[in-house]
Amino acid sequence: LQPQGAEQARAFVSAFLKRSMPRMRGEAIQDALARKAVVLEHHCQKAAKGKRRRAKRFTARQRRELRLFEIEPERRRYTIFLPLHELWKQYIRDLCHGLKPDTQPHVIQSKLLKADLHGAIVTVTKSRCPSYVGITGIILQEFKHIFKIITKEDKLKVVPKQNNVFSLEIDGFISYIYGSKFQLRASERSAKKFKLKGTIDL
Repeated sequence: LQPQGAEQARAFVSAFLKRSMPRMRGEAIQDALARKAVVLEHHCQKAAKGKRRRAKRFTARQRRELRLFEIEPERRRYTIFLPLHELWKQYIRDLCHGLKPDTQPHVIQSKLLKADLHGAIVTVTKSRCPSYVGITGIILQEFKHIFKIITKEDKLKVVPKQNNVFSLEIDGFISYIYGSKFQLRASERSAKKFKLKGTIDL
């Protein structure tokens, strides 16, 4: 590098300051330098914020075509999901702070209504369609209008919630679910307010 004279150095510094602080005039720059130290930074314009594009989701038809929620036939065995039922029972005990004999039934009932039922063993006790009565098994999937239940005979049953009453038993406590009043997705029940008094309509 060739040594620069005083005039060249002054011209370089002046040009550099104008580029670094484009909003200030020459006199203001000189005044700022005479009064205080200035940290020189590279000036860059802020990029305009664009609207974020949401990732495109699958439609209901595409999910059905891809069979995203279908269980493979070779995995439809009752014994495979028994450990899931044991985990569900422990989850309910923790949720209800222990199912003690002196616990008020309506307290347990209110928690069960908002709990996740995947892994629970349920029985269809009443139905407008007699063929559904007596179906017992572990809930594998819950949708807005149906339960998918695996029975002890390794048969996957699709049972609608509408016009059906389900019973659920854990540690001697029996709860009844009126499917017609229960047509919600599992993720939506936590914010739902249920009436604890059951109805006899199907």
